[in-house]
Amino acid sequence: MEDQLMVLDQLGISATLLNASSSKEHVKWVHAQMLDRNSQLKLLYVTPEKIAKSKMFMSKLEKAYQAGCLARIAVDEVHCCSQWGHDFRPDYKSLGILKRQFPCAPLIGLTATATNHVLKDAQNILHIQKCITFTASFNRPNLYYENSVAHVYYVFEVRHKPSNNEDFIEDIVKIINGRYKGLSGIVYCFSQKDSEQVTVSLQKLGIKAGTYHANMDAKYKTKVHKGWAANQIQVVVATVAFGMGIDKPDVRFVIHHSMSKSMENYYQESGRAGRDDQKADCILYYGFGDIFRISSMVVMENVGQEKLYDMVSYCQNMNKCRRVLIARHFDEVWESANCNRMCDNCCRETSDTMSEKLTPLKLIDAWSGKGLSKLRVAEVTPPKLPREELERIIAHLLLQQYLRIVYDLQNKPSESSNSEGSSENTQTVSKTTPDSAVKKSQERKRHNCGTNLKAKKPKLQAGGDDQPVVLD
Repeated sequence: MEDQLMVLDQLGISATLLNASSSKEHVKWVHAQMLDRNSQLKLLYVTPEKIAKSKMFMSKLEKAYQAGCLARIAVDEVHCCSQWGHDFRPDYKSLGILKRQFPCAPLIGLTATATNHVLKDAQNILHIQKCITFTASFNRPNLYYENSVAHVYYVFEVRHKPSNNEDFIEDIVKIINGRYKGLSGIVYCFSQKDSEQVTVSLQKLGIKAGTYHANMDAKYKTKVHKGWAANQIQVVVATVAFGMGIDKPDVRFVIHHSMSKSMENYYQESGRAGRDDQKADCILYYGFGDIFRISSMVVMENVGQEKLYDMVSYCQNMNKCRRVLIARHFDEVWESANCNRMCDNCCRETSDTMSEKLTPLKLIDAWSGKGLSKLRVAEVTPPKLPREELERIIAHLLLQQYLRIVYDLQNKPSESSNSEGSSENTQTVSKTTPDSAVKKSQERKRHNCGTNLKAKKPKLQAGGDDQPVVLD
């Protein structure tokens, strides 16, 4: 709330807040302003806890409503009403009293990170069923999404996040001094302790950085925020406490020292970059150990574990467009072709392609190092696995949509037809593998499974080894 008040003050809008630290004199003044139709006070900020627990405040609000002084009610971060939201706060549920007690006062709910399910739940809680919902696309075309992997745990490598903290800090400093020299940014950390340690480390290496988290002195937080807004501080190293009301337009980068606890949190935090519609980067460092650190924090939340695993899935994914993954999470449809190479996955280049007619039997043979030599990949060592395991992996890749079967319905055979003697019972195989080290790591670790299956003209008996497919 303090952040928003600072911006409103710069815009010349009279606003104030009531919280636990407000003096008796200030509270008395605010209560008087609430009933004064000629008051210059335009906005009053309070917490949901004030609505839920202060009978005196609700009494004053009732009098203001009856006097025609309550122009409208705004609920910021409305997703906090829903227990399915990523930041559920029980006192937000008490805000349903507002529409019941002040039915003629217009009410607006605001959020940047809510799924359709959460929005409907929030509407029920606030008792505003007959409402108009305005939504905008979650896509921010000027943001570049990059995922930096800490340890090559399974099949991919983007950039190592050094296990040694000094090396890790040097890597961050190298990025800041390289791409973003003299430009504003934010580094988000998992804990308050992390934010303090990272700040000290960055300062030692010449970066003008300041710490911001919930348990810091209010005056110090204001000093850091104002210094950053005035470009006297280049980087704010913060926890999730740094965000509400942050509206600096020229933030060129948001770096996540550790992954966020949910996709909603990540989208909200990374969205603080590039609000001037100029290009900005969102870099996430992901390490295997992050899963267990964050898991201990969210285990008691209603859907905390589920949301964490959605975030892990996003970090682990090294082939799908980042925008597609984000859009899918928020119930949107996004075509990766529209990304314009503005995420790390879409920037990965294909190093070689191959197109051949193939059946599942030949696919397994090629994978096992048998059959035609032109179907094999020279750099890949054939897996020493039983045939049944290879079939299970192919089935798994189909279910995970790494592989897909496409049928040519124009040439669909009749029920009585079979595959014998059919010259059309063939498939086109197209293999694509990522470039350089990513290619080798994927092929070696996943036994060359990172491919797509398609099928052209199936004319085979059900259950046969020669069910037609296309490897893409």
